Amino acid sequence: MAASDRMVLGPLVGSIDQGTSSTRFLVFNAKTAELLSHHQVEIQQKFPKEGWVEQDPKEILKSVHECVERTCEKLQQLNIDITNIRAIGVSNQRETTVVWDKTTGEPLYNAIVWLDLRTQSTVERLLKRIPGKNKAFFKFRTGLPLSTYFSAVKLRWLLDNVEEIKQAVDDGRAMFGTIDSWLIWSLTGGKNGGVHCTDVTNASRTMLFNIHSLEWDPELCQFFDIPMEILPKVRSSSEIYGLMKSGALTGVPISGCLGDQSAALVGQMCFQNGQAKNTYGTGCFLLCNTGQKSVFSEHGLLTTIAYKLGRDKPVCYALEGSVAIAGAVVRWLRDNLGIVKTSQEVEKLAAEVGTSYGCYFVPAFSGLYAPYWEPSARGIICGLTQFTNKNHIAFAALEAVCFQTREILDAINKDCGIPLNQLQVDGGMTNNKVLMQLQSDILCIPVVKPSMPETTALGAAMAAGAAEGVGIWSLNPGDLTAVTCERFEPQINPEESEFRYARWKKAVLKSMGWETSEAPSNGDTSIFCSLPLGFFIMSSMIMLIGAKYVSGTGK
Repeated sequence: MAASDRMVLGPLVGSIDQGTSSTRFLVFNAKTAELLSHHQVEIQQKFPKEGWVEQDPKEILKSVHECVERTCEKLQQLNIDITNIRAIGVSNQRETTVVWDKTTGEPLYNAIVWLDLRTQSTVERLLKRIPGKNKAFFKFRTGLPLSTYFSAVKLRWLLDNVEEIKQAVDDGRAMFGTIDSWLIWSLTGGKNGGVHCTDVTNASRTMLFNIHSLEWDPELCQFFDIPMEILPKVRSSSEIYGLMKSGALTGVPISGCLGDQSAALVGQMCFQNGQAKNTYGTGCFLLCNTGQKSVFSEHGLLTTIAYKLGRDKPVCYALEGSVAIAGAVVRWLRDNLGIVKTSQEVEKLAAEVGTSYGCYFVPAFSGLYAPYWEPSARGIICGLTQFTNKNHIAFAALEAVCFQTREILDAINKDCGIPLNQLQVDGGMTNNKVLMQLQSDILCIPVVKPSMPETTALGAAMAAGAAEGVGIWSLNPGDLTAVTCERFEPQINPEESEFRYARWKKAVLKSMGWETSEAPSNGDTSIFCSLPLGFFIMSSMIMLIGAKYVSGTGK
């Protein structure tokens, strides 16, 4: 079709949204923030051992290429000129760790996903080197507790356990990065001059980054024994990093990069101190903007970098409450239990009963994150009766997401001192109206959902379009497009909400202390693993045999 026949919409911005469960590429109109087209590909998660979660970095990269090409084809079918795409932003699952060979461009191991628990013994070994085994020892440098969640311990595990990575580090061939680094390096040329960088929001989730100096911290790298030469260069969240080197968008600058939760904060336009959003994805993440001041929590929250929208722009911070399992619990009901065929069916099952009938579900599949940071916890379903059915369990699963958010919101309100009077929400799960109403009921405040829920991708697009040298997206408050929203108001009385929340807290206590890293590695749960019990059973058996022998000879 002739270029003159194509629809003229003004400048467009593309956004790569690489999440835990899927990859998407979306294209927005820079003047109106309208979503024009997108394509999505689901990503496989691998569970090679209990508690291990991996993904294939090459599959992730391939999914990005596929999404870009398919979206461009859809735009052309809509008669939209793809040469108007002036910039690309990247939003990504954070903490997930990749190490690759810069000479071949090949990953040296699967990506270790943020949910992965294999590093618990690594964490415990590192804790022994910290005075008082204090998990919060590095909190005032990093904003984070020592946990399996963050990249430094995943990288330490890889260096300790994967010979190919140890050798590549010794040879000077290894590169480390979170998913953003792997994608930007690969898309800007890979082994042929790819740009090895990350942004401040992703760097702040590694536990190797000083959130005040905005640099890799030599003392932290020394503590974790991480060679600094394998780390990416840290840049702002909005600047030109490099140009696309292949595909339909060759030559287009990649000029925005934000960890997914920071991207959602920007996409929700939470630029003012005290504004907050909650994203419902694989996990659940509530971020509250604290402006240019880093606030340290007394109630189990993380201090993280919200964004730095330009080289010369100030850094802004956020308090974050992280919940490991949100949408993942729905996927578990579908894939592991098989009680639904699609994720959408969970809403239908829950709506049919409208109650959990006293059933409570604590989905601590990867331990408990904020506000507990309790790796020994495991998932439980309690309060079951003969009346309980799959509908009640579906309802309890949705309710669990809401209760976890309530715990985070309570902590943020305590740390900030000013209770939120409404909650802005986004993410795939917000399409579930039962969930959104439940959330409002349990929080006892309104829940506000934008009509365009793709705020994570929008945030990355805004950062890319606003970058120096691109300059097609204004972030001035007066220029930002007003967003239409759907609003959910509380429909139960606060007393009932408090009663259900108290029962949930009781269930959470029951979930703790299930696992220790000292458990037998072969999974032997034989009763003879317990010496006293084994001795009791053996002696009982001997007595029984003896009694039988005596009775037999007395006939």
